[in-house]
Amino acid sequence: MEVLSYSSAPCCDAVNLRWKLIVKSTSSHQFSLPGFRKNRVFGAKFDVRRKFLSYYNLDQAFLKQLNHQGGFRSLNTSENFKHVGQILSNGSSDGYVIGGEEDASISETGEPGTKVLIPGLPDESKGESGATVSSCFWEWKPKFNVHYEKAGCENLGSPPVLLLPGFGVGSFHYEKQLKDLGLDFRVWAIDFLGQGRSLPFEDPAPRNEEEGVSDTKDVLWGFGEKSEPWASELVYSIDLWQDQVRYFIEEVIGEPVYIAGNSLGGFVALYFAACNPHLVKGVTLLNATPFWGFLPNPTRSPRLSKIFPSAGSFPLPPTVRKLTEIVWQKISDPRSIAEVLKQVYADHSTNVDKVFSRILETSEHPAAAASFASIMLAPQGQLSFRDALSRCHMNNVPICLMYGKEDPWVKPLWGLQVKQQVPEAPYYEISPAGHCPHDEVPEVVNYLLRGWIKNLETRGLVALPLLDAPEGMQNNIARDLEFVRDGAKKVVHVRFFASKFSVWDFISSYIISRFRKLELKS
Repeated sequence: MEVLSYSSAPCCDAVNLRWKLIVKSTSSHQFSLPGFRKNRVFGAKFDVRRKFLSYYNLDQAFLKQLNHQGGFRSLNTSENFKHVGQILSNGSSDGYVIGGEEDASISETGEPGTKVLIPGLPDESKGESGATVSSCFWEWKPKFNVHYEKAGCENLGSPPVLLLPGFGVGSFHYEKQLKDLGLDFRVWAIDFLGQGRSLPFEDPAPRNEEEGVSDTKDVLWGFGEKSEPWASELVYSIDLWQDQVRYFIEEVIGEPVYIAGNSLGGFVALYFAACNPHLVKGVTLLNATPFWGFLPNPTRSPRLSKIFPSAGSFPLPPTVRKLTEIVWQKISDPRSIAEVLKQVYADHSTNVDKVFSRILETSEHPAAAASFASIMLAPQGQLSFRDALSRCHMNNVPICLMYGKEDPWVKPLWGLQVKQQVPEAPYYEISPAGHCPHDEVPEVVNYLLRGWIKNLETRGLVALPLLDAPEGMQNNIARDLEFVRDGAKKVVHVRFFASKFSVWDFISSYIISRFRKLELKS
C-alpha cells in the first residue's frame, strides 16, 4: 500500500535558526540561544614549495616523495583555466581545474591546492528547479507504516539510489540529495521504524482505561501493562531496520540499489549489504557509526543477554518508563536539540531551520519516548561493523567512504580503520565538515556520489572524482572544491586516498596540513 502526499503541521515555529535560535514551543515558552561567530574566510598566494621547504628545512628527497603521493600536485600547463571535461564530470555538468603551480590558493582550512569548480545546488531564486519530491507511506506489515520520500522516478533506466538517515532524524535530512540527485537518478530516502514519521499510528502498549490520565506524562504511548498483538515482538533494533530495508527494496524499488547512509544509517547500509549482497550495487558510508547497540545479542551471547530485564520489547517495564521520562525530558528539550546540532555541524552558518523543526516535531509524537527507550535497550546486531565490512569485502561489494574531518563523534580515525580493512575503497576526507556532511556540504557530497556511481556504471571508463587519469589511482590527492551558494563562493577542502594507501600516507598528510596551518598563522 502506498499513500502519497502526507504532511503534518510542525509543532513549533523556528525563526532564522542559523545558530541564532528564537523558538516558540507549543507551551508558548520562549527562549533564545546566543549566536556563534562565523569563521573568517581568507585567501593568499605564495610559492608553496619554496616556502614550505625553507620553513621546515625538508630535504629534496622527501619533497619528491610528497609530490609523487599527491601532497604538492599541480597541473603542468601554461593555461590558468583548464577544462578537464568528462574525467571530472559529475553527471550533469563538468568540473574545471583552476590554476597551477603559480596559482596556489588558501581555502578555509588553510591548505593550498588546485581548485575544482563544481555545481551548486539548484537555485530556485534563479529559476533552477530541482527534482520534485513526493512524500509517501508504505505498509510493510499490519500497523508497520514506513514513511519515505522519493524523487526522479521518471528517470527510467537511471541507477536507483537509497538513502538511510542517522539516529534521531529521517528522510527529511536528505532533502538536498533528493532535489539534486533526483535530476539524474531515481532516489529514495526512508525513515527507520521508530524514527521520523515511521512512528506507529497506534499505541503499541496502551494503559488501562481505568487508570485514567492524571497529567501530560500519561499520554506517552508504549508504557502500558500489555502490548498489542501487532507489537508483541516489536523491537527497534539494527536487525529490524535491515529487514525493513530489504523488504523496501524488494517491494517498492524492485531492483538492486546504490545505498548510502549517514551515522546509524551507514551502519545499517553496511549491515544490510553484508546480509543481502545481491540487492546492493554499492555502499557509501557518510561518517558511519562503527558500532550500535549496548546490550548483548541473544544469539551470540545467550547467557549474558538473560541478565538484562528488558531487550527493548513492548511493554516496557515500569522502571524503564521512569528513567525514560527523566532522560526524554532532557534530550527532547529544544535547547538540547539545538546544542547537539551546533556540536555536530562544523560550519555554523549552515541553515538548520528545517532539520531543527522536524526533529522537534518528531519528539512531540506520543510514541517517541517509548521508541527511544526501545532503541536504547535493543540488543546489538548479529554482525559487528567489522564483520559486516569483511562480508562485503568478501562478496566484492563496492564501498566508498566520505567522512567529515571535523566530526566530534565519528572522527576520521574510524574512516581510516575502514580504509585499512578495505584498501581499494576510495576515501574522501571533507573539511570543513562535521558529522552530517551530506547536509552541511551537500554540493560536495552530491558531486562525489555522482562521480562514484558513474565510475561504477561505466566499469571504470569514467575516472573517480578528483582523479585526472586512471593512473592517478596510485596517488593521494588534495583539492579545493569551489561552488556557489546563496550567490557567494564557498571553498571546501577534500583529500582523496586511493587504492595505494598506508598509515604513513594518512599520518604524513595530517602532519603536513598542521605544518601549513602553523606557517599560515606565523
